Amino acid sequence: MPYQYQGWTLYTRDVKLKRGPKVQIYFFSKKKPKSGKPTEMPPGKKVIVNKRTGLPFLKSK
Repeated sequence: MPYQYQGWTLYTRDVKLKRGPKVQIYFFSKKKPKSGKPTEMPPGKKVIVNKRTGLPFLKSK
């Protein structure tokens, strides 16, 4: 079951860094993105909302 926060769905995808390994990133989206798949909340993270923009993002607890 994908994690949802006030109409935003949490997605994940693997990204290859220029000088390093592949890393897994998490992001919120209201629409289905071109790449990425819906995911559950990762352990040790919490949702914070940016006061200026109103966009949610993940932060370590």
